[in-house]
Amino acid sequence: GRLPQETYDVIDKTRKKYGANIEVLFPEKPEVEELVEKHGVNLFYESIELRKECCHIRKIAPLKKRLSTLKAWISGVRRNQSITRNEVPGVEWDYKFKLFKVNPIFDWTEYQVWDYIRKNDIPYNILHDRGYPSIGCAPCTRAVKPGQDLRSGRWWWEPAEQKECGLHK
Repeated sequence: GRLPQETYDVIDKTRKKYGANIEVLFPEKPEVEELVEKHGVNLFYESIELRKECCHIRKIAPLKKRLSTLKAWISGVRRNQSITRNEVPGVEWDYKFKLFKVNPIFDWTEYQVWDYIRKNDIPYNILHDRGYPSIGCAPCTRAVKPGQDLRSGRWWWEPAEQKECGLHK
């Protein structure tokens, strides 16, 4: 994707704190170049179809390639994040990626997540402190007002039921 610098910063902090080998995935350069050449750098604002194509090339395809070598993957998806996630189970078969998907915090509230982060001094993306409850690619994410839906800052120009990139649905 086109991630904000703050996302790379938290990756670095996490690597340093835990000595973790965090693998950063990248899209296929020719696919990105062709997409941008054909539709422009901000194509995702033009239509839901183009936005989903951008998400597919930049996010889904690289993850699918990596997951093809595994038997399961772990996600931080929670039921209360959006209407498209309100029936997420703890463990599921991921038909898109053909492996098990474990959602260990599927039934946690936002309060429980932040309580755990604070009690355990876990690094987090500083954009959360600036009004971003959900963070994706920089041009497709913006801060939200207090009380707004957690994912209302993602693809804000689209209807609520469309606010998934395709990784989780």
